Amino acid sequence: MKRGLLTKIAVATTAEAADAVSESLARILNCPAATHTDFRTGRTTVSVFTEAKPDALRALRAELKQTLVQLKSFGLAIGTGRIRIEEIPRENWAESWKRHFKPIEIGAALLVKPSWIKRRAKPGQAVLVLDPGLSFGTGQHATTSFCLHEIVRRREPLVARGPVVRQLAEAGIARTSRPRSFLDIGTGSGILAIAAVKLGYAPVHAFDFDPESVRVARGNARVNQVERQLRITHQDLTRLPLAATNRYDLVCANLISTLLIAERKRIVARVKPGGALVVAGILHSEFGEVRAAFEPLGLRLVASKREQEWASGAFVSGR
Repeated sequence: MKRGLLTKIAVATTAEAADAVSESLARILNCPAATHTDFRTGRTTVSVFTEAKPDALRALRAELKQTLVQLKSFGLAIGTGRIRIEEIPRENWAESWKRHFKPIEIGAALLVKPSWIKRRAKPGQAVLVLDPGLSFGTGQHATTSFCLHEIVRRREPLVARGPVVRQLAEAGIARTSRPRSFLDIGTGSGILAIAAVKLGYAPVHAFDFDPESVRVARGNARVNQVERQLRITHQDLTRLPLAATNRYDLVCANLISTLLIAERKRIVARVKPGGALVVAGILHSEFGEVRAAFEPLGLRLVASKREQEWASGAFVSGR
């Protein structure tokens, strides 16, 4: 590709189907997607920007078309579904993101914002600076947002109970607590792992199959000055040992349903007894199948959310 150029892949759709098309496009290309609706014409376009050459993306057009047909079969009005691939100046990509990427608040605990917005955090609110890059995960989509809300909700330290409390009392200590541990499977931009560090989780580990995502996530960790509190590695979930050396209080797996189901034993093996697993990035029509795959492994669904065609869920381990 010529220096200073990016490839833009744009899909013409409808406002109703924008979230579903955005998630599908981002997942296929492993890049965040931007949505723009022209309120004068009513036309909605979902776009992804990548450094890959246009010719290298032609093969993905068929997969994307098949996905759009699948979304339509679910009863979603996707519009024309026209796919356009073109090269654009890098400056146009940056300005497009500045128009569409806005700050988001996860309750009173967390503010996620791009660097060019000077908005100040509220008292006691952690700040995560994340500029849209060429790696998936900006917090804008419902599935990522659900994970962030669960990280916020479960951030309280674990307090010692029972015999441990009595032993501490005898030593003149009323009680003690330890931070919750966190694992991010398929970290993408690193947003969930960075948020976990900002909210007091420790240790925090994350991995991704894509080397570029690992590079971007490490860069985002440096920008947020948490690189020393966060370990991000390049790993393949399908090749991890079934018996886990480390287990975590909270595990987030924002993955496609087929991968979640196929690797459920590896995922569950990394959740501590009494810990929680958050799964996201699932089509609503497939969520029942995911739930049915995880519950026999000792997990109980305690929270779920549906937004248009997408579903997410939080399980608690009873093992």
